[in-house]
Amino acid sequence: MALMQKLRIAALFAIITLLCLPGCKNTKDASLYTIGFSQCIGSDLWRRNMLDEMKMELSLHPGANFIYADADGNSKKQAEQVKNMLNKGIDLLIISPNEAQPLTGIVEQAYNKGIPVIVIDRKTASAQYTAYVGADNYQVGKIAGEYMHTILKGKGKVVEVMGLPGSSPAIERQRGFYDALAQYKGIQITKQVYGDWLKENAQKQLMQIQPELKDADAVFAHNDVMATGTREVLDKLKLSKNIKVLGIDALPGTGGGLQMVSAGVLDASVVYPTGGKEAIMTAFRILNKEPFSRETILQSLVIDSTNVQLMKLQWGKISSQQKDIERQQALIAEQRDIYNNQQMVLNIIVITLVLAIVFGGLAFYSLTENRKTNKSLEAKNNEILLQRNQLIDMSAKAEAATEAKLNFFTNISHEFRTPLTLILSPVEDMMRNEKLNTTAGKNLLLIHKNVFRLLRLVNQLIDYRKIEYDKRQVSVSHNNLVAFAKDIVNSFLHNAKKRNISLSLSSKEPVIMAWFDTNLLDKVFFNLISNALKFTNDNGRIQLLLSSNKNVIEISVQDNGVGMEPTEAEHVFDQFYQADNGMAKGSGLGLALVKQIIGLHFGTITVTSKKWQGTTFCITLPADRDSSFATQQNNATPTPIEERAKVYTTDLDELPVVENREAFDPLKEHSILIIEDNTDLLNYLGEKLGAGYEIFLADNGTQGLNDAFQNVPDLIISDVVLPGLSGKAIAETLKTDMRTSHIPIILLTAQVSMEQQIDGVKSMADAYITKPFNYEYLLATIENLIHNRVILKEHFTSDVSHGTMPVSKTLDKKFLNDFSGIVEQNLANENFNVDDICKTLGISRVQLYRKVKALLGCSITDYILNRRLKKAKYLLINESYSISEITYMVGFSSPNYFSTVFKAKYNCTPSEFKKQQVQ
Repeated sequence: MALMQKLRIAALFAIITLLCLPGCKNTKDASLYTIGFSQCIGSDLWRRNMLDEMKMELSLHPGANFIYADADGNSKKQAEQVKNMLNKGIDLLIISPNEAQPLTGIVEQAYNKGIPVIVIDRKTASAQYTAYVGADNYQVGKIAGEYMHTILKGKGKVVEVMGLPGSSPAIERQRGFYDALAQYKGIQITKQVYGDWLKENAQKQLMQIQPELKDADAVFAHNDVMATGTREVLDKLKLSKNIKVLGIDALPGTGGGLQMVSAGVLDASVVYPTGGKEAIMTAFRILNKEPFSRETILQSLVIDSTNVQLMKLQWGKISSQQKDIERQQALIAEQRDIYNNQQMVLNIIVITLVLAIVFGGLAFYSLTENRKTNKSLEAKNNEILLQRNQLIDMSAKAEAATEAKLNFFTNISHEFRTPLTLILSPVEDMMRNEKLNTTAGKNLLLIHKNVFRLLRLVNQLIDYRKIEYDKRQVSVSHNNLVAFAKDIVNSFLHNAKKRNISLSLSSKEPVIMAWFDTNLLDKVFFNLISNALKFTNDNGRIQLLLSSNKNVIEISVQDNGVGMEPTEAEHVFDQFYQADNGMAKGSGLGLALVKQIIGLHFGTITVTSKKWQGTTFCITLPADRDSSFATQQNNATPTPIEERAKVYTTDLDELPVVENREAFDPLKEHSILIIEDNTDLLNYLGEKLGAGYEIFLADNGTQGLNDAFQNVPDLIISDVVLPGLSGKAIAETLKTDMRTSHIPIILLTAQVSMEQQIDGVKSMADAYITKPFNYEYLLATIENLIHNRVILKEHFTSDVSHGTMPVSKTLDKKFLNDFSGIVEQNLANENFNVDDICKTLGISRVQLYRKVKALLGCSITDYILNRRLKKAKYLLINESYSISEITYMVGFSSPNYFSTVFKAKYNCTPSEFKKQQVQ
């Protein structure tokens, strides 16, 4: 560790040295900005000239990063391009919008993000931009009009070729042209056509107005492209020498207005500046936090034969200077790369020397430390070897102890069969005795059924132990699988018919011969079919499908039962696994045993299931006998299939359900709700407790919770693990609800660990009894909880408003305080009734009656009457009101009725009572 720390220090020192060397800094230049430019409007030449102007100006700022995109006249495409630029993190946006309205949103989005926006030539529909750069189209049109007056000398006819109809440049240029010519009456505009800024469209329109064109003295086109097309039409019509052609743009370069004027194609062109240079200049003023003009209007002039050569000369010089700048920048970049490479080599040499010195010192130090470390490692190695030997010994002892436990477990499981047999045989004898069957038939059936259930669990444990640890050999024989499966299916038909479940066997072939162990494979069918019957609702469907080919035999068990969630199906073959959903009805060992048996037959088993739609188990077995199968044959006489199936089918039999209380049976004083998913235990408790209590039964958590709210019983007995809601969830829900918080709850469960018991008590249950339980103890617990509830009633009834309660009963105390407060506030209201209380408390009449009865032991009407009489008694003793006044103050309709009720309660009239107090 010390050596590694020193190495890290040395590396850090080398890095610091590198950073301190000249030329190694990698900081970002403050002038390095990213500028995005989206262009869309104008001719190709105009857009190219704008881009060239920008590049010229950008050459003066070599640190800037310039992103260019051309939308080619498509507004939607331009908006997407701008969005991509914003995602790349540009510092400033320059946009030449195709249309104002469609691009307003994306410009506002950039502006609201804090990114400066410069709009060129055409504004958006919003004022949310940083700066605008562009020419004044009105002024350009006006200059053209003034020049037209000059070349025509105040008199002549003019044909106008306009741009795109409705576009703002066309409208503004036309308006400026008209305003300039309005003061010269001798010049007339004889015809107007729209060329849509395109040469071909302009030529097509001019060919349709040849008469007007022949009489014209001049043609004014809104751009040089249409003006050039006009000259070609005039040449074609042989009118070119007599007619002047004036355009707008005067762009440099091949095909531009300057070239056309110089060549005599156009007589003149009005400069329409692109604004590229001005936009870049404004951009860097904004980025460098320098003052800038928000509105930059570009100036214009007319280019004709008098000044065209001068303009071309100036443009040539500018282009030459730009090329020189670009060449110099390339040279500077090349020199910078050479400098950086040389600097890097120097840095590497310096770092190498520093590291050589550092590592040389460390190497010397490590030699001395290595000797110490080797001695320490040798001591630790000896210690580890000693611990390893100890672990090996402990592992061997643990394995031996585990094997001893498993042997004991197997032996004790075998021993269980003897007492089970001694229980089963006498029970079956008693079941055949008609006299005993009459008096104890249900109890005998219950014992008989659960003996077979315990016997099945013991058999599964023994079989699993034999397969898992004894590596049981499979003794196969050649049998008809169809007939074998049919006998097993027939043994379950009785149970299926009782629940109207369709149980069928289907095979593509009447005879399928296969090699299998009959004493093992029957357990596969028994487990799968019995599970299907357990988890399939009444009127359901179960199918056993058999098929074979040359290589494998396929067995499928399908049902349309409750199904499983994917997480449950994933672990269904794990030993001792039970789904944590309240639907577990077994030990979790049956399917693990099935998979082991199929594995012994060199087959596979899979499961597919969908919740509430059903489950399918698919088994594949080899069609031929495997060489690994045991060669010996099982010559023992097999037990009849009916006897083997009895262990599984008896568990499916349902005992008679406890009948509901007949209408003529006497009403019981107290009621109990029992929630238990085991039908046998549910019926047993219902029958036993039904002799002294009114019983409500529920076989799942959801139904039990609904029954508790609907019936408001005096006590609830619930299992913990239930379908739907668990018993703990039911207890927490009921104890935190004002309508049911007073009901005592007893949890019955097989979860016997101390942690589970503590968790059950924390769920606010009043008692937690583990299975198996003593019925007398359960009955005593029930009687004790109900007796304590009666004591609480007396406590509440004595003086609700001043009574005190334990902290765990705060909901009951709150209910009684609210209830008594409502009654006290309405004692003077003779129309006050139960419905008023229900509306105020927000509960139903039935729940209110049962809640008050449970807590106070009296009806609501009796309670209200007693409170009125008690207040009347107080007023008679302590106040000087008359009998009539007191009558209406406590809510009685008349003094006579008040006197009658008071006398019935206190054996004297109000007047007599008041006189007694005076004496």
